[in-house]
Amino acid sequence: MSTIIPEGYHAAMDVCKTEQAIKFTKDHFERALASRLGLDRITAPLFVQADSGIQDNLNGTERAVSFGVLADNDTTCQIVHSLAKWKRLALHKYKFEVGQGIYTDMNALRPDEDNLDNIHSVYVDQWDWERVITPEERTLDTLKGVVRDIYAAIKDTEAELADKFHNRTTWLPDEIAFVHTEELAAQYPDATRSEREAAACKTHGAVFIIGIGGELPDGKIHDGRAPDYDDWTTQTSPETKGLNGDIFVWNPLLQIPFEISSMGIRVDADTMLKQLDIRGCMDRTELPWHKLLLDGSLPQSIGGGIGQSRLCMLLLEKAHIGEVQVSHWPKEVVDICRESGIPLL
Repeated sequence: MSTIIPEGYHAAMDVCKTEQAIKFTKDHFERALASRLGLDRITAPLFVQADSGIQDNLNGTERAVSFGVLADNDTTCQIVHSLAKWKRLALHKYKFEVGQGIYTDMNALRPDEDNLDNIHSVYVDQWDWERVITPEERTLDTLKGVVRDIYAAIKDTEAELADKFHNRTTWLPDEIAFVHTEELAAQYPDATRSEREAAACKTHGAVFIIGIGGELPDGKIHDGRAPDYDDWTTQTSPETKGLNGDIFVWNPLLQIPFEISSMGIRVDADTMLKQLDIRGCMDRTELPWHKLLLDGSLPQSIGGGIGQSRLCMLLLEKAHIGEVQVSHWPKEVVDICRESGIPLL
């Protein structure tokens, strides 16, 4: 693990003022997001039953935090990794119509995070959201329109923070750019994934990288995605595929590409079967959630997650995510932050 210490860094706010700014940021962005996307807030689970098929399997290697429920024959439940599939089930259960959607606070534990640095932690908090769309809206134009709405909510929050806390600055570009992983691979064939992301962020300031999870021309993938929620195989043009992606900005304090959100148009039945086959996970078709999708019960949707601590860290110009959330850090991280004047909560 490596902790970046920005030269001359000094936290501009004390802990109490930071807590006030965190609440202001979360409250304002939440309202802006709900207004722009037409979302209603709902209550979400902290854990799900292990054999329900609802758990987000991420890259398929991360262990979920599990426990048995004594009062229910020791049934195994797992702390969620995200609510990617649960939200779509909620849209069905609560009978949301086309154009309507939901958002919620998602709290997760990812103990297999192997690099606890400035922006990665065991504790994950994000706004998970999902909206019903028609089959005809499963297009790249739909995806880009929603990305622009989310970015506008971020920009609005940035401006309000600068007005409320006068020592805050605004630096994000007015518009977000779009680039496909295949374009980045062609432009930087010898670069790593992180180097490609950094190049895109330096060029544009804010960028949505499309097509994460799908195979690139060299047979590799830009980054992993589970096969049963985002659509990363549908052809969007003769050259590119994928109806999902990540929102990145350039972090001027840390001088790194900074992911804020992962999102996408969700799989339909055919796409899910194709992606399950690619990942060798066809056994999941026997799980309850997957059966609902295959029999047409679940609505077509678009959705994603937006990091709460990530957004606060960025907009409040913090050097470490531990300045805006409480988590567990190795002793060496605690020590170097203390020595460098980075106040971990």
